Amino acid sequence: MAVLAELNLYPIKSCAGISLREATLTPAGLMTKHIYDREWMVVDAQGEFVTQRHYPQMATIVPRIKGETLELRAPGMLPLEIPLDLPDPDSAPTLNVKIWDDAVKAYDCDELAATWFTKVLGVPCRLARFHPHAKRLSNTKWTGGLEVPNFFSDGYPILVISEESLADLNDKLKAQGRDALPMNRFRPNVVIGGIGAFEEDYALTLRLGAAILKPIKPCPRCPVPSIDQATGIIGPSPLDILQTYRANPKVDGGLTFGMNSILLEGENEIVRIGQEISIELNF
Repeated sequence: MAVLAELNLYPIKSCAGISLREATLTPAGLMTKHIYDREWMVVDAQGEFVTQRHYPQMATIVPRIKGETLELRAPGMLPLEIPLDLPDPDSAPTLNVKIWDDAVKAYDCDELAATWFTKVLGVPCRLARFHPHAKRLSNTKWTGGLEVPNFFSDGYPILVISEESLADLNDKLKAQGRDALPMNRFRPNVVIGGIGAFEEDYALTLRLGAAILKPIKPCPRCPVPSIDQATGIIGPSPLDILQTYRANPKVDGGLTFGMNSILLEGENEIVRIGQEISIELNF
């Protein structure tokens, strides 16, 4: 029986996630306590997004929900608390930010946040928050023409991976005398247990209560899985092993692991760890 094994929400793009017992499904991704997945993003002095790809120490920035704030901790730093209340969309300071090919309007978080992140990363940067007047959509080539909103995810609102897919990769790593990797190296939102390895690749739909998720695009992997998410230290990359069996012609030979997914039905459905998932396979 397929079950929901993990729920992970990443309030700030490329920083550590928050493991949840339950979450609300929205078209733009997971949400808890009115905090959305990748609602915040760190940008450089030019407004370009920055990630663990170039600043692996971002993995050590750990958020937690503390009352009416999002508290952030990082090694050697005093905690930073970010208010969760949304600013006035018509009067609060904004900046234009760029993520991949998308340029969008964002709230400009305060100077205290900018100074804190600048010290952590060692380069001038600011913290941006997605603006309610902004619009950013997934690629309709993969959504079947549906307009699917995103905040600051790489391009799709929900990443799904199964425990069995990771076990399959780890078996191959261990056969080479290498250490197994934890799931957090791949930063999924939804983790499924109780299915075959890579069965998520062939799922037409995933039903969780009244909600229906649709996997639409295999996720090509970048170097981030080589970064220890607890320390920010770069280690051996699993990409060489993935190269032997996960090159995917659907994404021009990219090494895929996990499925980018969208919500078809069940907006605001609350899902919980341990609940059953009904999978409709695409063959």
